[in-house]
Amino acid sequence: MSNSDQQSPGTLSPAAAVAGDRRFFGHPRGLMTLATTELWERFSYYGMRAILVYYLTDTIANGGLGIDETLGTAVVSIYGTAVYLLSVVGGWMADRVIGARRSTLWGGVIIAAGHVSLSLPLPAFSWLGIILVAVGTGFLKPNVSSMVGELYNRDDPRRQSAFSIFYMGINLGSFFSPIIVGIVRAAYGYHAGFVVAAIGMALALVFFVLGRPLLAGAGDQVPNPIRPEERPAIARLFAIIAAVVVVVYLISALISGGFGITAIIDSLSYLAFIAPVVYFVVMYRSPKVTDPERSRVLAYIPLFVAAMLFFMIFEQAATTLATYARDQTVLSIFGVSLSPEFFQSVNPAGIIILAPVFAWLWIRTNDRPPTPYKFAIGLGLAALSFLFLAAASALAGGDRTPAWVLALVYVIQTLGELCLSPVGLAATTLLAPRAFRGQAMALWFLAPAAGQAITAQLVQVTAGVEPTSYFGGIGVVAMVFALALAALGPWVVRKMRSADAAEGVHTSGD
Repeated sequence: MSNSDQQSPGTLSPAAAVAGDRRFFGHPRGLMTLATTELWERFSYYGMRAILVYYLTDTIANGGLGIDETLGTAVVSIYGTAVYLLSVVGGWMADRVIGARRSTLWGGVIIAAGHVSLSLPLPAFSWLGIILVAVGTGFLKPNVSSMVGELYNRDDPRRQSAFSIFYMGINLGSFFSPIIVGIVRAAYGYHAGFVVAAIGMALALVFFVLGRPLLAGAGDQVPNPIRPEERPAIARLFAIIAAVVVVVYLISALISGGFGITAIIDSLSYLAFIAPVVYFVVMYRSPKVTDPERSRVLAYIPLFVAAMLFFMIFEQAATTLATYARDQTVLSIFGVSLSPEFFQSVNPAGIIILAPVFAWLWIRTNDRPPTPYKFAIGLGLAALSFLFLAAASALAGGDRTPAWVLALVYVIQTLGELCLSPVGLAATTLLAPRAFRGQAMALWFLAPAAGQAITAQLVQVTAGVEPTSYFGGIGVVAMVFALALAALGPWVVRKMRSADAAEGVHTSGD
């Protein structure tokens, strides 16, 4: 049994306690608790996100907040940045202070409060709701999946299957919520849509609380509790971080000419750019990191940049692509009317259908091509999706493009996601130095955080630019980076293999 599977003397680990439980498709019933919790939490999150940009930018007469579309799009982008930055905090709190189960529970309660706040027809409650959902998601997001892992020993052959079932729950929730929330929003207004999201989160909490006995203590332990002698150093670190945040905000306010929402957007953007740079410098210079591990860190940097640019495009599903669906897409197909939110269900539907195909493909190809080329393909497909949309927009000549065009954009991005996202998470855990292995998830979260921060800045500096130029320009830049990564591929592979050779590790493929 590994150290991570051990508990205090006299108690069984969660994995040992449920080892004989195969009543949920051959898995412990605790997996049912966590998969159902995540299904409904994702239902609430993606339902709220599906209508957020519409709510912020619609007129007050139509029940929206009536803010400028450029600013509203930037707000939704930076909201995504905040979620991923706060996920780093939530993961740290679970590891060092309160454990994964309490972090998930408190996060869920905060999310539910945020959705309830959004359902109230007052602007102040809307902004409070957005903040609460971001904070709560940061606490919940990284910790539910860690509890899934606790239900299995590292060598349990059911482990990979368990995560497949878990991620199926995520995508089922993501698929249904934009459709349902969109229908409710069209019939009863934005606040009714947020009520649907609140109901989804309430159901997640019910399943999580009632299913606690099935978890056999998973998430109850604090893996690396703060020792008394560490407290002064941690307090100093928090003081430094707080000071940096304040200084960045003041600089942002000085640049933007005020202390309003633009300064908040800019300061979060700068923090999202600063954080990965600091992370890489600290890892590379750490005395706990060996020379072969430094070689892996260098190899990981171009992969991280590619992931950042991929998520910069991919996460525009809820921002620029959402407004394109509303304003420039024919909202019907084969005579059937569509809500603009419908298109945000295409990606999870594609994942459900295509994920098994890609899993089979990587097995048949012996997990080839090597990692950097998979990243290049993923980023290239994301770039291609925007180039295709730019061409379709140009051909439309100011008219609306057919619904299948935008649906195909999402499908192409889904193919890119399957090439890059699961591969990227695996690469992060493999390439991170041993001293930073536990923080690998935090490092990966910084890629979508920085990517959405780029979008928050882009939409502000390109205000008024036509869709053809906007999507085409981003597509060209991303494609150049994809080709550059493909050209760097041999160097990245050499760095990875030389590090493995130095440590005596046999590598069958990268």
